[in-house]
Amino acid sequence: MSPAPAPPPAAASDVDAGASAASEAPPTDRPATLAHRLEYAALRTALGGLGALSWDRATAVGAWLGRTGYAPLGIRRGVVERQIAAAFPEFDADRVRAVARASYESLGRTTLEAALVPRLGRQGVLDLFERVEGWDVLEAALARGRGALVVTGHLGNWELGGSYVAARGVPIDGVARQMANPLFDGFLTDTRQRLGMTVVWDGHAVRRTPRALRENRVVAMVSDQGALGLASTWVPFFGRPAKTPRGPAVFALRLKVPILFAAAVRQPSGRFLLGFEPVPVEETGDRERDVDTIVAAYTRQLEAWVRRYPEQYFWQHRRWKHQPADTPAHLREP
Repeated sequence: MSPAPAPPPAAASDVDAGASAASEAPPTDRPATLAHRLEYAALRTALGGLGALSWDRATAVGAWLGRTGYAPLGIRRGVVERQIAAAFPEFDADRVRAVARASYESLGRTTLEAALVPRLGRQGVLDLFERVEGWDVLEAALARGRGALVVTGHLGNWELGGSYVAARGVPIDGVARQMANPLFDGFLTDTRQRLGMTVVWDGHAVRRTPRALRENRVVAMVSDQGALGLASTWVPFFGRPAKTPRGPAVFALRLKVPILFAAAVRQPSGRFLLGFEPVPVEETGDRERDVDTIVAAYTRQLEAWVRRYPEQYFWQHRRWKHQPADTPAHLREP
């Protein structure tokens, strides 16, 4: 394992310069309500106060806020503890509660880090990472000239992982879903663009992704939440059928581009490890089967990372909510 490499000369410009690639605007037929405006005002007020703190102190506040979601507020606490217990049957009750509490702290840190990271600038983003594993895998993929698909999950700080790639001078498009609050949505989009990422709304991904790959860009997708209306398949995740987006696998096969799994996880030092791994792609002539095989492969890779860092996974999402009708009772949503 090596320290995070220094950026190549091509990345010498500031991160903000990468925002010249304009993100395609999402649909504009969502006016902000009074509740949206009040929520957004509270967010900006809080961020203004946190901006006066050091990075470590600000993220510590995020951990505290997240922890209050576990106790005393108990937001989805039952969901989180049941899912952790189901995924790790070897954990006793105390260990389940400890991992659950830490996952809320991680979510709080991640949320504030994503909001505050633009103030760091390009070098500050690079300095957040103590080591990178598999950067050569990404470079080899891009050397083929067809671009690269990068799949990640809601583990660690997925936003910072994309920011690091942009800070290294690698053009990257992040496929994103719209948030319920259009003002939050605009704020997060602006944050991503200031870090050098181009935002592609999921409704535009089918049209935009091939273009980006032809330009030898990285296209990053968070692919561990199966939503209704999203092309998905069921693959095992901790032994239970989990509805998982199949888009990255479809693009990889159709466009003949490499696909990688990536994760950015917090280390005891407070800095991050960023890892890249190739996702195996094999064509047998049965396209549907091949897609499912690839989806299962990157889901196994995510599971392996979650097993290493269970306290940094987004257990607040009901991962096994949607399941096939013939799922046995003992494998249904816990």
